[in-house]
Amino acid sequence: MRTLAALVFPGFQTLDYFGPIEMLGDPTYEIEVTTVAATSEPVPSRHGQRVVPDITMDERTDYDLLFIPGGDSALEECTTSETLQWIRDVSDNAERVMAVCTGTIILGMAGVLDARRATTNKLDFTSTVHLAPKVNWVKQARWVEDGKFFTSSGVSAGIDMALGALANLYGEEEAKKTAFGCEYTWHRDPNEDPFAKLVGLV
Repeated sequence: MRTLAALVFPGFQTLDYFGPIEMLGDPTYEIEVTTVAATSEPVPSRHGQRVVPDITMDERTDYDLLFIPGGDSALEECTTSETLQWIRDVSDNAERVMAVCTGTIILGMAGVLDARRATTNKLDFTSTVHLAPKVNWVKQARWVEDGKFFTSSGVSAGIDMALGALANLYGEEEAKKTAFGCEYTWHRDPNEDPFAKLVGLV
């Protein structure tokens, strides 16, 4: 049984969170998903749904896995010194660290991606990557794996990244079974990224 801390914050992007969690929470893997927030109050997503946290950040940092979704509000809600330190502490202990969209910017701002390759949402790429200048930002990638860190482009790309992390931990055949069970077409090539060209990054 592995433990996974899934961070939520006011305004988190719905599919950023629930898409990867659908994959990571597959009972096959026996991963205990714990929803973590700054406070114990219900946390509204960008679309209004409220998620009740299981635990607050100050209660625990010893997780096997860390997952951070994105959202336009992330750069306001997740940049407090307390949140960034929690991310550092959890990342130090975790076997794998995963983030989607602007969640990858938060990882970068926490310093855990320094000198590593990572990617983020292509629409927001040029307006956000300067916030973490020590990261080797990859312009064209659906997701990027560097050591124990898995980062992805925007929204739906997080599902592919989560499956990539599962393949890394449990084998590609198991990840394929999970995708099939969700009737999801997994983009297994992390470099398959037409959106970078569409927004003029490459």
